[in-house]
Amino acid sequence: MLEKVVIANRGEIALRILRACHTLGIRTVAVHSTVDRNLKHVAMADESVCIGPPPSGQSYLDMPAIIAAAEVTDAQAIHPGYGFLSENADFAERVEQSGFIFIGPKAETIRLMGDKVEAIRAMKDAGVPCVPGSGGPLGDDAATNVKIAREIGYPVIVKAAGGGGGRGMRVVHTEAALVNAIATTKQEAKAAFSNDMVYMEKFLENPRHVEIQVLADGQGNAIHLGERDCSMQRRHQKVVEEAPAPGITPEARAEIGKVCVDACIRIGYRGAGTFEFLYENGRFYFIEMNTRIQVEHPVTELVTGIDLIREQLMIASGHKLSIRQEDVVLNGHAIECRINAEDPETFLPSPGAIRHFHAPGGPGVRVDTHVYEGYAVPPNYDSMIGKLIVHGPDRETAIARMRVALSEMVVDGIKTNIPLQQRIMRDQGFAAGGQNIHYLEKRLAERKNKTLAIG
Repeated sequence: MLEKVVIANRGEIALRILRACHTLGIRTVAVHSTVDRNLKHVAMADESVCIGPPPSGQSYLDMPAIIAAAEVTDAQAIHPGYGFLSENADFAERVEQSGFIFIGPKAETIRLMGDKVEAIRAMKDAGVPCVPGSGGPLGDDAATNVKIAREIGYPVIVKAAGGGGGRGMRVVHTEAALVNAIATTKQEAKAAFSNDMVYMEKFLENPRHVEIQVLADGQGNAIHLGERDCSMQRRHQKVVEEAPAPGITPEARAEIGKVCVDACIRIGYRGAGTFEFLYENGRFYFIEMNTRIQVEHPVTELVTGIDLIREQLMIASGHKLSIRQEDVVLNGHAIECRINAEDPETFLPSPGAIRHFHAPGGPGVRVDTHVYEGYAVPPNYDSMIGKLIVHGPDRETAIARMRVALSEMVVDGIKTNIPLQQRIMRDQGFAAGGQNIHYLEKRLAERKNKTLAIG
């Protein structure tokens, strides 16, 4: 077993990793920026190292500083959490070259999955269903690109090979707009990702976002832990997640799960990972693989009873998977609401001091958060301040428990998106289940237009 781990992250995921480490008897090192010295996990860690000023580029994205923190504390491994450097192949490589264990996949795997064009090729080779597309990067010949689009069928979407998080993509509905869309996306991709390679896919108009959680030990063993539905999104960012996904049959789950497991074994995957799919008309279409722990991992933990962070630590310690596929049984239903420090109407960030804080409780209620009464939310990082997760014997009970939990939660002194989450939990379309990824955006637009009309 690992003896000491550097937690190269902040906020709720850093605290989540710390708890898993301490449960296994692993000592922890918290790295933090100057503005984060009062974070809860920093106080609870066995050791802490300040790695720089508030800007991420000078602290949580500073590779030499994080590796130096591991060196001076005699740590064995580095857990990157999610975001920041978690899917940076260069960082994983430098960690391993420096003699430490990177708690995640090998650098070459991260690099492969980070290049969307190569990832799609690899998944096609592994038998994973993919969205019809160009099958590779688009060249500069306009006539060839027009021909490809005609064969795919409009609408199409042009995507940056190095993109992610909803950036570097453009939907094209007509042939007349195609050439300019490709050129513009290339320019944006070059500026945002230092890589102007783009590719083309069929644009699915009403898909859901359904993803498969996997665990693999890099020693030829892999399992899947069912699926999550993450279709409640705003600007390509997830707002609510749930497991299992409404309407997915056990047969469909087993079939797509096995495909993902086989792909993991084929590419020698190590650690926790997520295959993200668009799901439309009963068919799965691979879009990308996240080579890290996901924000929404708690819903999978609650329906399977499996601690995903613990499994990451066990795999990084060299252990083979102790869980067999037949051991994975889905129990009940879980829902997660992301709690953000933002205005629920304008979505502008709302940093500042929390005057009063009260976490909800009751059967099946879990709160993953790093905030506390008196804590000051800094303006330097992502606005998510926690996750409210509930579990129930069925989806209806889970929704009811979430409604109650949201009504109990108190975060005074700053604005949060709790009112938005309450509206979602009362929404009839959400209650019915199976809505597509555009549903929330449409509902928000309807609300805005209605308000403007009344005004």
